Amino acid sequence: MNRKYLKFDIDLDFVLIAVTTSLKDYRVCYLINKCLNFNFVRTEDLAVDIYQGATPAHFSLFVYKWEASDTDFYFIGNKGPDGYLISEMKKADYFLLIRNYIDENDLDNIVSALNRIPEIVAAVKIDPKKIKSRENLLF
Repeated sequence: MNRKYLKFDIDLDFVLIAVTTSLKDYRVCYLINKCLNFNFVRTEDLAVDIYQGATPAHFSLFVYKWEASDTDFYFIGNKGPDGYLISEMKKADYFLLIRNYIDENDLDNIVSALNRIPEIVAAVKIDPKKIKSRENLLF
């Protein structure tokens, strides 16, 4: 009897920026909106099944759609009342997830602009393939 094995590989077609700051999520989004001319809008919290069989954990979620290039920006809280979205990155307070195409120069400009905001301690581009709990970022 022949056996066939199915190999499942998650398509990680997004860019991830980790943001460290002591500010509340709405205040950070206000500063990003002001600095980058974005328009982040709060949406319903992101519900993620972190622990199997337990109730989903909720994390704050802000959305902005860049009309010029159909790029979607998601500002997600890493810390919630039930734990961390990405548990191996406990020092990151928030994540800026960018879906669809973004030019490398635009990405560099966004990261440098985030680092110029005095209230943000650090903004660093992260490779999603190196994160163990990357499935939590698929929504």
